[in-house]
Amino acid sequence: MTSEAKAIYIVDDDPAVRDALSVVFNLEGFVVETFSDGDTFVQSASKTHPACVILDVHMPGRSGIDILKSLNAENYPAPIFIISGQGDIPMAVEAIRNGAFDFIEKPFTADKVVDRINQGIEAVKRAGSDGMPMNFSGADLLTRRESEVLKEITDGSSNKEVGRKLGISPRTVEVHRARIMEKLGARNAADLVRIVLGRA
Repeated sequence: MTSEAKAIYIVDDDPAVRDALSVVFNLEGFVVETFSDGDTFVQSASKTHPACVILDVHMPGRSGIDILKSLNAENYPAPIFIISGQGDIPMAVEAIRNGAFDFIEKPFTADKVVDRINQGIEAVKRAGSDGMPMNFSGADLLTRRESEVLKEITDGSSNKEVGRKLGISPRTVEVHRARIMEKLGARNAADLVRIVLGRA
């Protein structure tokens, strides 16, 4: 495995958070690069792609949301996790809408962060190897991640099961599900299945 495949970018203006996460991921065998501001990070991230990005939502200058937009995060090859406080849930939801892979709520334990990151990296690899385009009216309105979530939902998976398979939290699945239903004009899961099967 090349160092790039095990590289993690940590973007946070708080040096204590950067140091703590660096120690945790170095111990897990990752090559860690840290950034204290969004501009420096965006310059690096547009040249090399790490295995994963951990991005704080609140920073002076460019916010996490601004950075997601700059990177066109939905099409960025590495999963981008947003770190947010409990009061930031609406902002975390906005981050998901702008292409963040998932969000990790503060306070978090080292084990929890490592598990979530590893699941996310694996899920992105799996999606790359078996990603299958869905063909139905409105499919082109969905982002890549929304298509993956929809496929799991229409296969009968619960939010929890979808989250486990795709390496994201059930809450993030709910955000995607709401967006999918809004875009496709579905009222419930049964409507979604009918739309996907072309029977709506």
